[in-house]
Amino acid sequence: MELVNYHTISEIEDLLSSNKKLNLSENSKEKIKNCNAYLLSKISDGNSTIYGVNTGFGSLCNTRIDSKDLAQLQVNLIRSHACGMGDYVPHDIIKLMLLLKVKSLSYGHSGVQLKTVEKLLDFFNTSTLPVIYELGSLGASGDLAPLSHMSLPLIGEGKVWSKDSQTIESAKPSDLVLGPKEGLALINGTQFMQAYGLSCLFKAKKILERADVHAALCLDAYDGRKEPFLNFSHVIRPHKGQLDTAKNILEHLSGSQILDQNKAHVQDPYSFRCVPQVHGASKDVYHQVASVFETEINAVTDNPNVFPDEDLVLSAGNFHGQPLALHLDFLAIAIAEIGSIAERRIYRLLEGKRDLPAFLTSNPGLESGLMIAQYTAASIVSQNKQLCTPSSVDTIESSNGQEDHVSMGANAATKCLKVIKNVERIQAIELLTASKALRYRSPLKSSDKLEKLVRNIEKVADISDSDKVWADEVGKIQDYLRDN
Repeated sequence: MELVNYHTISEIEDLLSSNKKLNLSENSKEKIKNCNAYLLSKISDGNSTIYGVNTGFGSLCNTRIDSKDLAQLQVNLIRSHACGMGDYVPHDIIKLMLLLKVKSLSYGHSGVQLKTVEKLLDFFNTSTLPVIYELGSLGASGDLAPLSHMSLPLIGEGKVWSKDSQTIESAKPSDLVLGPKEGLALINGTQFMQAYGLSCLFKAKKILERADVHAALCLDAYDGRKEPFLNFSHVIRPHKGQLDTAKNILEHLSGSQILDQNKAHVQDPYSFRCVPQVHGASKDVYHQVASVFETEINAVTDNPNVFPDEDLVLSAGNFHGQPLALHLDFLAIAIAEIGSIAERRIYRLLEGKRDLPAFLTSNPGLESGLMIAQYTAASIVSQNKQLCTPSSVDTIESSNGQEDHVSMGANAATKCLKVIKNVERIQAIELLTASKALRYRSPLKSSDKLEKLVRNIEKVADISDSDKVWADEVGKIQDYLRDN
């Protein structure tokens, strides 16, 4: 597959899942070579002072570097900035980082050699995955620490994952010799935040799709009313997510005997009645965040920026992660709310009302049923509330005050992924609870779609009466959701 000027998020996801090999277009190769030749010419007279090319970095920007030391300057930069700590970055995110760094360098505004970009591309195509750590980036000046760990194996240093992805090995020797600015171009950028953000968006999309299905199943299991989902109320408050959600719920429940029967109650609790408003709002946030990330992954985010045609080298701030930090915080909040309202539906199905037995067991007292499944969901929701404290409102001065405002977008990125994984766990508990509750509505049936879903769940997990180790059954359902 050829790397083109613009890729959608969906195209990136398809590329990763297909394991296709990637190559640069001839146009990209030409831009990279022209930019590199221009930069080398610019510094050849020895008169030009260009940040990060023949100067120090950060607060050392006014220190001029001798021409004989320019290559060593770039190697020293990568070595000294490889100071990450914490958990290992997941392999799928490492592969995304490699792809996104190639993409950013391919526009021909970074001054790197073609050989350097092709080496990165080879790492992507052969799944040569550098060992990268989760902690260390402030989300400004780029993701310096994680991108340094990503770059070390390009020059034969650092660590990589073995081909079986189970062990860590020393990087193989490399014949790549970095030229002026190349170390800075490699580690200066937002690819750590981008990669985590895309991974979050891939998972969030599936969460939002499942959320409506699960809510519809819960509604029938709770013997809920359909009036809140009729189109009339939504066209007079026409948020797109709200309109789409109301329509989805009715489609999922089409043909349900339970939904169409007479109801003794006048209203349902908000966790059922306000599904279009709550799920819909989260969907609208998702689309806003996706728009920002799609712009970012098709952009140049290192510094300085090189413009051969204009004879300009500009030290600016495209590495600053504020657009990503704000929207990663927003996405975490939006997806956490999907988990929060799901937990409330779990609680309602277990409280012993609407002709459902307490905790969904036919032998309460002797058996506790799904009592602690709700505890677990509540615990996860509570943790998500803490994780949703925004990272983007924080900043800590660094590099002797030269970098006096940072985005903390990397922290926003890693905790957003934690929130999303937590919501996946809550959704597994919700599906267990709703499937079990629906069986108490027999002989009445839900829609064909939802009855089929419950039968599928019964094939992979034991949701029958009698107490059992529910963690095992929730785990099986979580595996089912991941694979379907």
